[in-house]
Amino acid sequence: MKLSRRALFGSAASAVLMRAQQAEPGFAPIFDGRTLNGWKLVRGRGPGYVVENGAIVCPADGGGNLFTEREYANFVLRLEWRLWEGGNNGIGIRAPLEGDAAYLGMEIQVLDDESPKYKGRLKPTQYTGSIYDVFPARSGFVKRDGAWNTYEITADGPRVKVVLNGETVMDANLESVTDEAMLKKHPGLRRPSGHIGLLGHGTRVEFRNIRIREL
Repeated sequence: MKLSRRALFGSAASAVLMRAQQAEPGFAPIFDGRTLNGWKLVRGRGPGYVVENGAIVCPADGGGNLFTEREYANFVLRLEWRLWEGGNNGIGIRAPLEGDAAYLGMEIQVLDDESPKYKGRLKPTQYTGSIYDVFPARSGFVKRDGAWNTYEITADGPRVKVVLNGETVMDANLESVTDEAMLKKHPGLRRPSGHIGLLGHGTRVEFRNIRIREL
């Protein structure tokens, strides 16, 4: 079967992406750049998630939760993401497939912090890089309007650290949370393992170059 120039270009781009991921010592890709193999959509909306130009895309009319089929306990997760005006998503870690990942697991916030849409409305624990509703992140490091951002999320026992565009924006000790009401609200803080997820909220956000090193 003869492939179009566009198809050939897409295949070549995916191959380059895979080689780049595999060349990073100790890290293994969990997204192949072409398909959603190894991922499971839960409570999807509209088209859910799609793959475009080597990226997992949460369309504005799609979303839901897209989880890895595998579970992970301790790891370093690296990926790139980008959003546009008012973009809102999250990276679920140690999450179950069912229920609210931000509470039964943990959600690392992905948000267009500087959008007028959120001006005066955000709590410190809602900025990009925060463990949603629990640990705040330093703000002011998000690249907006379709520029790619880099994330490194380390989950090592009770320590969770987030590096955004080379800046450590959040470094938390989960064991420092001892308030019974908070632990009842966020039992995921004590969850030792679970799925990694993309947690869509009805805005277009893209993810690529997703790879992991288990600890």
